[in-house]
Amino acid sequence: MEAFLMGFSHFLFVCLLFTEPRRHSDFPRHRGWLEVICGSMFSGKTEELIRRLTRARIARQRVEIFKPALDTRYHAQDVVSHNQNSIRSTPVQSPSEILLLAGGATDVVGIDEAQFFDESLVEICKQLADQGTRVIVAGLDMDYLGRPFGPMPALLATAEFVTKVHAVCVCCGELAAYSYRIAASEKQILLGETDSYEARCRPCFLAGESVKTPGHEQLAENKKH
Repeated sequence: MEAFLMGFSHFLFVCLLFTEPRRHSDFPRHRGWLEVICGSMFSGKTEELIRRLTRARIARQRVEIFKPALDTRYHAQDVVSHNQNSIRSTPVQSPSEILLLAGGATDVVGIDEAQFFDESLVEICKQLADQGTRVIVAGLDMDYLGRPFGPMPALLATAEFVTKVHAVCVCCGELAAYSYRIAASEKQILLGETDSYEARCRPCFLAGESVKTPGHEQLAENKKH
């Protein structure tokens, strides 16, 4: 019985963790808010973003979706998850375009890969929410060195709802919160997939960082870790 209760408690915790805010019960219809979905590479951020936006469309809400124009990994226009689920979006060069294109007739605004935008995204999200729009943002909370990434810290601080999702560590199988770079580059922004990054837990991330050589020229050794 004790094991059952512990398992059921864990189930309730997971359900609460991923509870999606509902317009009618949580806030009056005329008020907006900001939701942030964050986590490492391969944690399901975009998958969760697509799920929420799809549900909003099913509810016949007016939805606009945006992503950075530089992110062309899967598709020039669509927001695409690692599982190949996709939803049509509008690529933009700067956050100011989001405010211009979303207009005043939009119920829900979705923004993917928020870490690639500059700090002005925070004020844009605030303005949209203040106007009564539900804003859903997804992005990496940390870069490849484990540092806060772009506008994400400020977005997390000002959001009404925050969901942190986790990947699985490729080294030990524990929950992963870090995006470990295996590609030979020290640029903060480097578009890539499993050829460039691994999801790792804290100990495995630190272990990998401790043996890196200048220029990250030890891919084969990292793969063995």
